[in-house]
Amino acid sequence: MLFLWVVGGVFLVIGGIVLSYRYGKASRITMKKPAQYLQPQLWSDEEVTVGWIGHSTMYINLFGTKIITDPVLGKRVGEVLFPGLQVGFKRIVAPAIHLSELDKVDLILISHGHFDHLDIPSLKKLAHADTHVVTAPRISHLLNRLWFNSVAELDSEESIQLENGVKITAVPVKHWGNRYPWNRDYGYTGFLIEKNGVRLFFPGDTAYTPDFLKLRRYGEIDIAFMPIGAYYPDSFQSAHCTPEQAWKMFLDTGAKWFIPMHWDTFLLSQEPIAEPLQRLLHAAGSERERIALTEQGKTFQLVQEKVRVYT
Repeated sequence: MLFLWVVGGVFLVIGGIVLSYRYGKASRITMKKPAQYLQPQLWSDEEVTVGWIGHSTMYINLFGTKIITDPVLGKRVGEVLFPGLQVGFKRIVAPAIHLSELDKVDLILISHGHFDHLDIPSLKKLAHADTHVVTAPRISHLLNRLWFNSVAELDSEESIQLENGVKITAVPVKHWGNRYPWNRDYGYTGFLIEKNGVRLFFPGDTAYTPDFLKLRRYGEIDIAFMPIGAYYPDSFQSAHCTPEQAWKMFLDTGAKWFIPMHWDTFLLSQEPIAEPLQRLLHAAGSERERIALTEQGKTFQLVQEKVRVYT
């Protein structure tokens, strides 16, 4: 096992060095602060509030249930070779939350096992005896040594109902789940999150698929979190959608609000850092007001049929 960890670490180091110099010289970038920091202790448990921490990490208060998606809270993502030594991609924007604000999360959703979505150091910080985890198929064993109340895997369109009233349904997406080249059986999934008649869709990572039209059968979706980055070179589009494709899939879901993610946090591909949002706004055209949370640390609040965006 140690041998595999070392090989995996070397693989990540080499890959990180190549991408750093080929895709933007990330090694020379200093991590900057987010637009602001989230203050979830001020959020009401009677409403639905969402904050973007960075990348695919969203902090959600869904009528009192605290949810975090694909938590990545450190300065890097990658393999931990030794305590205090993590190799992999460097963060370009700091997480938009202080760890003191994350003393207990009720539910963690993990869409797949890639290092920029399943980060063991972050999960160690969030581990709590009252916290439930829902993951993609065949990756829960990665969390065996962490102190969680429960860890459940969902496949295909399976659902789970939690005691706090939250229902989670797996939504098939077009991606892949290998953590290392040899993990070919690791699964991947999106999630439909429901409570008190509010529905949120979190696909994790996905390439373009017309299958999100099927989500309409569950009822009206209030918010769709859609990935918009890591699409260039074009070969990446076998696993990542373009901003235009993300907008098309958002429209397919019938959701009211679009929250972009998976951009402006790590340099994983060749497109310019700011390009994903620019292309998304252009694709949305006259409906661009339906796009929320374009800066890390900003907050989006859904209050019945009204929305407040805090700056």
